[in-house]
Amino acid sequence: MTQNELLTGLIQRLNLPLARYADLDRYYEGRPPLAFLSPEAKTALGNRFGIMSSNIPRLSVTALAERLRITGFTGDTGLWADWIRNDLDQTSGVAHREALLLGDSYVIVWADRFGRPLVTVESAKQVAVQIDPGTREITAAVKRWEDKERNVTHAVLYEPDQITRLIAQQTGAITGFTAVDTIANPLGVVPVVNLRNTDRIIGDWGISELEDLKPLVDALNKSLADMMVTSEYVGRPRRWATGLELSEKPVVDDDGNPVLDDDDQPVMIEVNPIPEGHRAMISENHEAKFGQLSAADLGGYEASVRVILGQIMAVSTLPAHYVGVFSDNPASADALRAAEASLTARAEARQQSLGRSWEMVARLMIAVRDGRNPNLIEGVRVQWADAATRSVAQEADAVVKLFQAGLLPAPYALSRLGYSDDEIAKMRPVTNDAA
Repeated sequence: MTQNELLTGLIQRLNLPLARYADLDRYYEGRPPLAFLSPEAKTALGNRFGIMSSNIPRLSVTALAERLRITGFTGDTGLWADWIRNDLDQTSGVAHREALLLGDSYVIVWADRFGRPLVTVESAKQVAVQIDPGTREITAAVKRWEDKERNVTHAVLYEPDQITRLIAQQTGAITGFTAVDTIANPLGVVPVVNLRNTDRIIGDWGISELEDLKPLVDALNKSLADMMVTSEYVGRPRRWATGLELSEKPVVDDDGNPVLDDDDQPVMIEVNPIPEGHRAMISENHEAKFGQLSAADLGGYEASVRVILGQIMAVSTLPAHYVGVFSDNPASADALRAAEASLTARAEARQQSLGRSWEMVARLMIAVRDGRNPNLIEGVRVQWADAATRSVAQEADAVVKLFQAGLLPAPYALSRLGYSDDEIAKMRPVTNDAA
Protein backbone atom coordinates (compact mmCIF):
# COMPACT_ATOMS: atom_id res chain seq x y z
CA MET A 1 0.00 0.00 0.00
CA THR A 2 1.38 3.39 -1.00
CA GLN A 3 1.47 6.32 1.39
CA ASN A 4 -1.28 8.13 -0.55
CA GLU A 5 -3.54 5.09 -0.37
CA LEU A 6 -2.87 4.75 3.35
CA LEU A 7 -3.61 8.44 3.93
CA THR A 8 -6.81 8.34 1.86
CA GLY A 9 -8.06 5.26 3.70
CA LEU A 10 -7.40 6.80 7.10
CA ILE A 11 -9.13 10.08 6.21
CA GLN A 12 -12.14 8.19 4.87
CA ARG A 13 -12.28 6.31 8.15
CA LEU A 14 -12.02 9.65 9.95
CA ASN A 15 -15.02 11.04 8.04
CA LEU A 16 -17.23 7.98 8.38
CA PRO A 17 -18.58 8.50 11.94
CA LEU A 18 -18.78 12.32 11.85
CA ALA A 19 -22.58 12.37 11.41
CA ARG A 20 -22.96 10.04 14.42
CA TYR A 21 -20.62 12.26 16.44
CA ALA A 22 -22.69 15.35 15.57
CA ASP A 23 -25.84 13.56 16.76
CA LEU A 24 -24.17 12.58 20.03
CA ASP A 25 -22.97 16.16 20.51
CA ARG A 26 -26.56 17.41 20.22
CA TYR A 27 -27.69 15.07 22.96
CA TYR A 28 -24.72 15.93 25.19
CA GLU A 29 -25.38 19.66 24.77
CA GLY A 30 -29.09 19.28 25.55
CA ARG A 31 -30.28 19.99 21.99
CA PRO A 32 -31.83 16.67 20.88
CA PRO A 33 -34.60 16.75 18.27
CA LEU A 34 -38.13 16.45 19.65
CA ALA A 35 -39.17 12.88 18.86
CA PHE A 36 -42.46 10.93 18.91
CA LEU A 37 -44.36 13.66 17.04
CA SER A 38 -46.67 12.84 14.16
CA PRO A 39 -45.85 14.37 10.75
CA GLU A 40 -49.01 16.49 11.00
CA ALA A 41 -47.96 17.86 14.38
CA LYS A 42 -44.47 18.68 13.12
CA THR A 43 -45.97 20.53 10.15
CA ALA A 44 -48.37 22.46 12.37
CA LEU A 45 -45.73 23.40 14.94
CA GLY A 46 -42.98 24.30 12.49
CA ASN A 47 -40.23 26.05 14.43
CA ARG A 48 -42.56 27.61 16.97
CA PHE A 49 -42.21 24.89 19.56
CA GLY A 50 -39.97 25.80 22.50
CA ILE A 51 -37.10 23.61 23.63
CA MET A 52 -37.84 21.30 26.55
CA SER A 53 -34.94 19.01 27.29
CA SER A 54 -33.68 17.24 30.39
CA ASN A 55 -29.94 16.84 29.91
CA ILE A 56 -29.61 13.31 31.26
CA PRO A 57 -26.91 12.49 28.64
CA ARG A 58 -24.43 15.02 30.05
CA LEU A 59 -25.21 13.79 33.56
CA SER A 60 -24.58 10.16 32.63
CA VAL A 61 -21.20 11.02 31.09
CA THR A 62 -19.96 13.35 33.83
CA ALA A 63 -21.18 11.07 36.65
CA LEU A 64 -19.03 8.30 35.24
CA ALA A 65 -16.07 10.48 34.24
CA GLU A 66 -15.72 12.06 37.68
CA ARG A 67 -14.97 8.56 39.07
CA LEU A 68 -12.12 8.03 36.61
CA ARG A 69 -9.30 9.95 38.30
CA ILE A 70 -5.70 8.89 37.80
CA THR A 71 -3.64 9.45 40.94
CA GLY A 72 -0.24 8.09 39.91
CA PHE A 73 1.85 5.37 38.32
CA THR A 74 3.99 2.59 39.71
CA GLY A 75 7.27 1.42 38.18
CA ASP A 76 8.81 4.84 37.44
CA THR A 77 9.22 7.54 40.07
CA GLY A 78 9.87 10.36 37.58
CA LEU A 79 6.84 9.73 35.41
CA TRP A 80 4.38 11.71 37.53
CA ALA A 81 6.40 14.93 37.14
CA ASP A 82 6.13 14.67 33.34
CA TRP A 83 2.44 13.85 33.75
CA ILE A 84 1.83 17.04 35.72
CA ARG A 85 3.98 19.13 33.38
CA ASN A 86 1.77 18.08 30.46
CA ASP A 87 -1.36 19.05 32.45
CA LEU A 88 -2.60 15.48 32.18
CA ASP A 89 -3.97 15.65 35.70
CA GLN A 90 -6.59 17.94 34.08
CA THR A 91 -6.77 16.88 30.45
CA SER A 92 -6.96 13.16 31.20
CA GLY A 93 -10.48 13.85 32.42
CA VAL A 94 -11.24 15.48 29.08
CA ALA A 95 -10.01 12.33 27.32
CA HIS A 96 -12.30 10.22 29.49
CA ARG A 97 -15.36 12.36 28.80
CA GLU A 98 -14.60 12.34 25.08
CA ALA A 99 -14.27 8.55 25.06
CA LEU A 100 -17.46 8.07 27.09
CA LEU A 101 -19.37 10.43 24.79
CA LEU A 102 -18.08 9.50 21.33
CA GLY A 103 -16.74 6.03 22.08
CA ASP A 104 -13.13 6.95 21.28
CA SER A 105 -10.51 9.50 22.16
CA TYR A 106 -6.80 9.62 21.43
CA VAL A 107 -3.50 10.61 23.00
CA ILE A 108 -0.41 11.54 20.97
CA VAL A 109 3.05 11.30 22.58
CA TRP A 110 6.11 12.97 21.10
CA ALA A 111 9.07 15.07 22.23
CA ASP A 112 9.16 18.82 22.75
CA ARG A 113 12.10 20.98 21.66
CA PHE A 114 13.94 20.10 24.88
CA GLY A 115 13.55 16.36 24.33
CA ARG A 116 11.00 15.97 27.10
CA PRO A 117 7.77 13.98 26.63
CA LEU A 118 5.02 16.03 25.03
CA VAL A 119 1.52 14.55 25.44
CA THR A 120 -1.68 15.91 23.90
CA VAL A 121 -5.26 14.69 24.20
CA GLU A 122 -7.02 14.47 20.83
CA SER A 123 -10.63 14.17 19.70
CA ALA A 124 -11.99 11.34 17.59
CA LYS A 125 -13.23 14.04 15.21
CA GLN A 126 -9.63 14.80 14.21
CA VAL A 127 -7.77 11.49 14.67
CA ALA A 128 -8.24 8.04 13.14
CA VAL A 129 -6.10 4.92 13.43
CA GLN A 130 -5.52 1.73 11.48
CA ILE A 131 -5.44 -1.41 13.65
CA ASP A 132 -3.87 -4.71 12.73
CA PRO A 133 -6.67 -7.27 13.19
CA GLY A 134 -4.16 -9.94 14.13
CA THR A 135 -2.17 -8.19 16.85
CA ARG A 136 -4.69 -5.39 17.70
CA GLU A 137 -1.81 -2.91 17.49
CA ILE A 138 -2.03 0.49 15.83
CA THR A 139 -0.08 0.36 12.57
CA ALA A 140 -0.83 3.87 11.28
CA ALA A 141 -2.68 7.00 12.34
CA VAL A 142 -3.67 10.38 10.97
CA LYS A 143 -4.57 13.71 12.51
CA ARG A 144 -6.40 16.22 10.31
CA TRP A 145 -7.52 19.77 11.03
CA GLU A 146 -8.61 22.76 8.99
CA ASP A 147 -7.40 26.34 8.75
CA LYS A 148 -10.45 28.14 7.39
CA GLU A 149 -8.75 31.53 7.33
CA ARG A 150 -6.11 30.24 4.90
CA ASN A 151 -8.55 27.77 3.28
CA VAL A 152 -6.20 24.81 3.76
CA THR A 153 -6.34 21.40 5.43
CA HIS A 154 -3.43 20.11 7.51
CA ALA A 155 -2.71 16.44 8.16
CA VAL A 156 -0.05 14.44 9.98
CA LEU A 157 0.47 10.81 9.03
CA TYR A 158 2.00 8.67 11.79
CA GLU A 159 3.79 5.47 10.83
CA PRO A 160 6.13 3.22 12.85
CA ASP A 161 9.22 4.41 10.96
CA GLN A 162 8.37 7.99 9.99
CA ILE A 163 5.99 10.91 10.54
CA THR A 164 4.85 13.02 7.59
CA ARG A 165 3.26 16.47 7.64
CA LEU A 166 0.96 17.21 4.71
CA ILE A 167 -1.21 20.05 3.45
CA ALA A 168 -4.06 20.41 0.96
CA GLN A 169 -5.13 23.71 -0.59
CA GLN A 170 -8.79 23.37 0.40
CA THR A 171 -10.87 22.70 3.51
CA GLY A 172 -12.40 19.30 4.13
CA ALA A 173 -9.91 17.63 1.81
CA ILE A 174 -9.78 13.85 1.44
CA THR A 175 -7.27 13.75 -1.38
CA GLY A 176 -4.87 16.24 -2.94
CA PHE A 177 -2.42 16.37 -0.02
CA THR A 178 1.22 17.34 -0.58
CA ALA A 179 3.98 16.29 1.80
CA VAL A 180 5.58 19.26 3.56
CA ASP A 181 8.01 17.54 5.90
CA THR A 182 9.02 14.00 6.88
CA ILE A 183 10.94 13.05 10.02
CA ALA A 184 12.14 9.69 11.30
CA ASN A 185 10.28 7.99 14.12
CA PRO A 186 12.91 6.58 16.53
CA LEU A 187 10.26 4.98 18.77
CA GLY A 188 9.57 2.22 16.26
CA VAL A 189 5.83 2.33 17.02
CA VAL A 190 3.00 4.69 16.13
CA PRO A 191 2.99 7.29 18.96
CA VAL A 192 -0.81 7.42 19.04
CA VAL A 193 -2.86 5.66 21.72
CA ASN A 194 -6.58 4.92 21.40
CA LEU A 195 -8.78 5.24 24.49
CA ARG A 196 -11.75 3.09 23.49
CA ASN A 197 -14.94 2.88 25.52
CA THR A 198 -16.09 -0.67 24.91
CA ASP A 199 -16.45 -3.98 26.70
CA ARG A 200 -15.89 -5.95 23.52
CA ILE A 201 -12.78 -6.72 21.49
CA ILE A 202 -14.34 -6.86 18.04
CA GLY A 203 -15.52 -3.58 16.53
CA ASP A 204 -14.27 -0.70 14.45
CA TRP A 205 -15.23 2.00 16.96
CA GLY A 206 -15.97 2.34 20.63
CA ILE A 207 -19.50 2.60 21.98
CA SER A 208 -20.92 5.82 23.36
CA GLU A 209 -22.56 5.75 26.79
CA LEU A 210 -25.48 7.59 25.17
CA GLU A 211 -26.40 5.00 22.55
CA ASP A 212 -28.81 3.12 24.81
CA LEU A 213 -30.05 6.33 26.43
CA LYS A 214 -31.05 8.26 23.32
CA PRO A 215 -34.55 6.73 22.79
CA LEU A 216 -35.30 6.94 26.51
CA VAL A 217 -34.20 10.59 26.63
CA ASP A 218 -36.42 11.28 23.62
CA ALA A 219 -39.37 9.74 25.47
CA LEU A 220 -38.61 11.74 28.62
CA ASN A 221 -38.37 15.02 26.72
CA LYS A 222 -41.65 14.27 24.92
CA SER A 223 -43.45 13.65 28.22
CA LEU A 224 -42.00 16.82 29.72
CA ALA A 225 -42.96 18.84 26.65
CA ASP A 226 -46.51 17.45 26.72
CA MET A 227 -46.77 18.37 30.39
CA MET A 228 -45.64 21.93 29.69
CA VAL A 229 -48.10 22.32 26.80
CA THR A 230 -50.93 20.91 28.91
CA SER A 231 -50.12 23.20 31.82
CA GLU A 232 -50.14 26.18 29.46
CA TYR A 233 -53.44 25.47 27.71
CA VAL A 234 -55.55 23.50 30.17
CA GLY A 235 -53.51 23.45 33.36
CA ARG A 236 -55.38 26.51 34.58
CA PRO A 237 -59.18 26.45 34.56
CA ARG A 238 -60.79 27.61 31.32
CA ARG A 239 -63.85 29.88 31.47
CA TRP A 240 -66.89 29.72 29.24
CA ALA A 241 -69.84 31.97 28.52
CA THR A 242 -73.13 31.65 26.59
CA GLY A 243 -75.63 34.23 25.44
CA LEU A 244 -72.98 36.76 24.41
CA GLU A 245 -72.80 38.42 21.05
CA LEU A 246 -69.43 37.78 19.48
CA SER A 247 -67.35 40.72 18.30
CA GLU A 248 -65.79 41.00 14.88
CA LYS A 249 -62.54 42.50 13.71
CA PRO A 250 -60.97 42.77 10.27
CA VAL A 251 -58.15 40.49 9.14
CA VAL A 252 -54.97 42.46 8.31
CA ASP A 253 -51.86 41.49 6.35
CA ASP A 254 -48.23 41.80 7.47
CA ASP A 255 -48.26 45.52 6.65
CA GLY A 256 -51.36 46.17 8.75
CA ASN A 257 -53.69 46.70 5.77
CA PRO A 258 -57.17 45.06 5.77
CA VAL A 259 -57.52 41.89 3.70
CA LEU A 260 -60.32 42.21 1.11
CA ASP A 261 -62.54 39.48 -0.30
CA ASP A 262 -63.65 39.10 -3.95
CA ASP A 263 -66.21 41.90 -3.46
CA ASP A 264 -63.59 44.27 -2.11
CA GLN A 265 -65.09 43.99 1.37
CA PRO A 266 -62.92 43.56 4.47
CA VAL A 267 -62.60 39.98 5.67
CA MET A 268 -63.93 39.80 9.23
CA ILE A 269 -63.34 37.20 11.94
CA GLU A 270 -65.24 36.60 15.17
CA VAL A 271 -63.36 37.17 18.40
CA ASN A 272 -64.02 36.74 22.11
CA PRO A 273 -65.76 39.86 23.40
CA ILE A 274 -64.11 39.42 26.79
CA PRO A 275 -60.29 39.62 26.58
CA GLU A 276 -58.31 37.01 28.48
CA GLY A 277 -56.68 39.65 30.63
CA HIS A 278 -60.01 40.85 32.15
CA ARG A 279 -60.62 39.35 35.56
CA ALA A 280 -64.35 40.33 35.60
CA MET A 281 -66.81 39.18 32.93
CA ILE A 282 -69.78 41.51 32.36
CA SER A 283 -72.71 41.23 29.94
CA GLU A 284 -75.81 43.39 29.42
CA ASN A 285 -77.73 40.34 28.20
CA HIS A 286 -79.78 38.94 31.07
CA GLU A 287 -79.65 35.48 29.49
CA ALA A 288 -75.85 35.33 29.52
CA LYS A 289 -74.31 32.55 31.60
CA PHE A 290 -70.77 32.11 32.80
CA GLY A 291 -68.90 29.07 34.04
CA GLN A 292 -65.54 27.42 34.47
CA LEU A 293 -64.12 24.10 33.30
CA SER A 294 -62.07 21.86 35.56
CA ALA A 295 -58.30 22.18 35.31
CA ALA A 296 -56.35 19.32 33.73
CA ASP A 297 -54.81 16.73 36.03
CA LEU A 298 -51.05 16.52 35.39
CA GLY A 299 -50.60 13.41 37.53
CA GLY A 300 -50.53 11.16 34.47
CA TYR A 301 -47.49 12.99 33.15
CA GLU A 302 -45.73 12.58 36.49
CA ALA A 303 -46.33 8.82 36.34
CA SER A 304 -45.01 8.72 32.78
CA VAL A 305 -41.86 10.61 33.75
CA ARG A 306 -41.23 8.25 36.66
CA VAL A 307 -41.56 5.16 34.47
CA ILE A 308 -39.13 6.56 31.90
CA LEU A 309 -36.68 7.68 34.59
CA GLY A 310 -36.77 4.14 35.97
CA GLN A 311 -35.68 2.80 32.60
CA ILE A 312 -32.99 5.48 32.34
CA MET A 313 -31.65 4.52 35.77
CA ALA A 314 -31.59 0.84 34.80
CA VAL A 315 -29.68 1.49 31.56
CA SER A 316 -27.27 4.16 32.80
CA THR A 317 -26.83 2.85 36.40
CA LEU A 318 -27.51 6.39 37.63
CA PRO A 319 -28.95 6.24 41.16
CA ALA A 320 -32.32 7.77 41.92
CA HIS A 321 -30.93 10.80 43.77
CA TYR A 322 -28.84 11.69 40.70
CA VAL A 323 -31.91 12.10 38.46
CA GLY A 324 -34.07 13.90 41.00
CA VAL A 325 -36.17 11.01 42.34
CA PHE A 326 -36.29 11.52 46.09
CA SER A 327 -38.20 9.84 48.88
CA ASP A 328 -39.91 11.54 51.80
CA ASN A 329 -37.19 10.39 54.22
CA PRO A 330 -33.63 11.52 53.44
CA ALA A 331 -31.30 8.60 52.75
CA SER A 332 -28.33 7.92 54.99
CA ALA A 333 -24.75 8.02 53.75
CA ASP A 334 -24.59 4.22 53.68
CA ALA A 335 -27.84 4.03 51.73
CA LEU A 336 -26.52 6.52 49.18
CA ARG A 337 -23.33 4.51 48.69
CA ALA A 338 -25.39 1.34 48.28
CA ALA A 339 -27.54 3.10 45.65
CA GLU A 340 -24.36 4.07 43.78
CA ALA A 341 -22.95 0.53 43.79
CA SER A 342 -23.87 -0.18 40.15
CA LEU A 343 -22.41 3.13 38.98
CA THR A 344 -19.24 2.40 40.97
CA ALA A 345 -18.95 -1.05 39.39
CA ARG A 346 -19.30 0.45 35.90
CA ALA A 347 -16.62 3.03 36.70
CA GLU A 348 -14.27 0.29 37.90
CA ALA A 349 -14.84 -1.62 34.65
CA ARG A 350 -13.95 1.52 32.69
CA GLN A 351 -10.82 1.93 34.79
CA GLN A 352 -9.70 -1.54 33.72
CA SER A 353 -10.37 -0.99 30.01
CA LEU A 354 -8.90 2.53 29.86
CA GLY A 355 -6.01 1.69 32.16
CA ARG A 356 -4.24 -0.37 29.50
CA SER A 357 -4.26 2.61 27.15
CA TRP A 358 -2.87 4.97 29.81
CA GLU A 359 -0.13 2.46 30.59
CA MET A 360 0.83 2.53 26.91
CA VAL A 361 0.94 6.34 27.13
CA ALA A 362 3.23 6.03 30.16
CA ARG A 363 5.56 3.65 28.32
CA LEU A 364 5.76 6.05 25.38
CA MET A 365 6.57 8.92 27.75
CA ILE A 366 9.39 6.91 29.31
CA ALA A 367 10.66 5.89 25.86
CA VAL A 368 10.79 9.53 24.72
CA ARG A 369 12.49 10.64 27.94
CA ASP A 370 15.08 7.83 28.12
CA GLY A 371 15.43 6.88 24.45
CA ARG A 372 14.22 3.32 25.06
CA ASN A 373 12.07 0.90 23.11
CA PRO A 374 8.51 1.23 24.48
CA ASN A 375 7.84 -2.46 23.85
CA LEU A 376 10.60 -3.40 26.29
CA ILE A 377 9.40 -1.20 29.16
CA GLU A 378 7.68 -3.24 31.84
CA GLY A 379 6.26 -2.77 35.30
CA VAL A 380 4.39 0.49 34.66
CA ARG A 381 0.90 0.43 36.16
CA VAL A 382 -1.69 3.16 36.46
CA GLN A 383 -3.21 3.99 39.84
CA TRP A 384 -6.84 5.10 40.06
CA ALA A 385 -8.69 6.90 42.80
CA ASP A 386 -11.37 4.85 44.48
CA ALA A 387 -14.45 4.86 42.26
CA ALA A 388 -16.72 4.84 45.32
CA THR A 389 -17.73 8.23 46.69
CA ARG A 390 -16.27 8.08 50.17
CA SER A 391 -15.15 11.15 52.05
CA VAL A 392 -11.48 11.78 52.83
CA ALA A 393 -12.13 11.16 56.52
CA GLN A 394 -13.80 7.80 55.84
CA GLU A 395 -11.01 6.67 53.52
CA ALA A 396 -8.29 7.79 55.93
CA ASP A 397 -10.01 6.09 58.85
CA ALA A 398 -10.26 2.76 56.98
CA VAL A 399 -6.62 2.88 55.80
CA VAL A 400 -5.29 3.84 59.25
CA LYS A 401 -7.12 0.93 60.85
CA LEU A 402 -5.69 -1.52 58.32
CA PHE A 403 -2.20 -0.06 58.84
CA GLN A 404 -2.44 -0.23 62.62
CA ALA A 405 -3.58 -3.84 62.35
CA GLY A 406 -0.40 -4.60 60.44
CA LEU A 407 -2.27 -5.59 57.27
CA LEU A 408 -0.86 -2.77 55.13
CA PRO A 409 2.72 -1.43 54.86
CA ALA A 410 3.15 2.32 55.12
CA PRO A 411 3.96 3.01 51.43
CA TYR A 412 0.91 1.08 50.24
CA ALA A 413 -1.28 2.79 52.82
CA LEU A 414 -0.14 6.15 51.50
CA SER A 415 -0.86 5.09 47.93
CA ARG A 416 -4.38 4.09 49.00
CA LEU A 417 -4.82 7.64 50.25
CA GLY A 418 -4.00 8.97 46.77
CA TYR A 419 -0.35 9.95 47.17
CA SER A 420 1.88 9.48 44.11
CA ASP A 421 5.17 7.59 44.10
CA ASP A 422 7.12 10.87 44.14
CA GLU A 423 5.23 12.13 47.18
CA ILE A 424 5.69 8.80 48.97
CA ALA A 425 9.41 8.91 48.20
CA LYS A 426 9.65 12.36 49.82
CA MET A 427 7.88 11.07 52.91
CA ARG A 428 9.93 7.86 53.09
CA PRO A 429 12.08 8.84 56.12
CA VAL A 430 8.89 9.52 58.06
CA THR A 431 7.16 6.34 56.90
CA ASN A 432 10.24 4.26 57.70
CA ASP A 433 10.22 5.56 61.26
CA ALA A 434 6.49 4.87 61.51
CA ALA A 435 6.93 1.37 60.10
